[in-house]
Amino acid sequence: MSYQIPQVQKVAIVQKTGGTIEIKNDYPVKQADELAPGECLIKMEASGCCHTDLHAAIGDWPVPPKTPLIGGHEGVGIVVAVGSNTNSSPVKLGDRVGIKWLADSCLNCEDCRKGREQNCAQCKLSGYTVDGTFAEYVVSYVNHVTPIPEGFPSDAAASILCAGVTVYRAIKYSQTSAGDWIVLPGAGGGLGHLAVQYARARGLRVIAIDSGAEKKKLCESLGAEVWIDFKESKNIVEDVKAATGGFGAHSAVVTAAHSSGYTQAIDYLRPGATLMAVGLPGDATLNASIFFTVFKSISILGSYVGNRQDAREALDIAARGQVTVHFVSKDLKELQNVYDGMSAGKVAGRVVFDLTKSS
Repeated sequence: MSYQIPQVQKVAIVQKTGGTIEIKNDYPVKQADELAPGECLIKMEASGCCHTDLHAAIGDWPVPPKTPLIGGHEGVGIVVAVGSNTNSSPVKLGDRVGIKWLADSCLNCEDCRKGREQNCAQCKLSGYTVDGTFAEYVVSYVNHVTPIPEGFPSDAAASILCAGVTVYRAIKYSQTSAGDWIVLPGAGGGLGHLAVQYARARGLRVIAIDSGAEKKKLCESLGAEVWIDFKESKNIVEDVKAATGGFGAHSAVVTAAHSSGYTQAIDYLRPGATLMAVGLPGDATLNASIFFTVFKSISILGSYVGNRQDAREALDIAARGQVTVHFVSKDLKELQNVYDGMSAGKVAGRVVFDLTKSS
């Protein structure tokens, strides 16, 4: 089996941090004989769009991204080439695979050996330290692309590769049991609406916090038992306690990209509860009462994306119909408008770019 690989392609690129998105139709495609051992070339079918991609474009995180930068890290496509001299490749030509935020890691350091590949000091990050999935062809790495379950549509699978994996892992390690209450600030967003579903799949009772009629409808339709509109609530802490019989929730998975979601959580969590820190505000700090964190025996855990096994588990749950990505399909040329909508907090669910369209 062999594939005809074009010389140029369509990409969405930011030439410098904070610059505008440019759509280029003549960007070079790395050819099969140029691939290094361990690399593979993916012909993209779909790419999700994550709030992290916006952070990368505007450069508001402490560690700056590479420039020029092709963003994106939720991609699904077909393997069309594998670097020569790649030993024991787990993928072959024609396989449909996913590209995640974690593009590659050494697989041999302590973090990698303990299943924390995302913390590897030598890791490569799609759409941040290496070019990502807002392109028709992407160079990725055979040991870190994820097989997509047969029959699971590429556009539906795309957002699971970051948003889904991220919240799945956070809920998996939230130290909760079936029947426990879990609070999800930002529940109507791209990560949040998937968190509602993964929480429900684990038998948890969901309190969704967000704002707006569209997000309320989405969260309730996905199984959230309690809705709290943070713009209308006079006291979010008391609202959470009231919904949980006065005791507070067993856990909170904070996916919102601002600090307020973290600050309130210590107050509305019950003794012995767990705060899972997931959202990544660019320069905010975690301000919590040390006294009550200790007095209530609260655990605060950072949960950063997921490893290769988490990705397979999250995809399997979604492919079996227990989690559905609510998304709209758009053309890559609309990327700047999508970023504008994210900045204004007006994107409910997820946006997925169709990369099968001709330039």
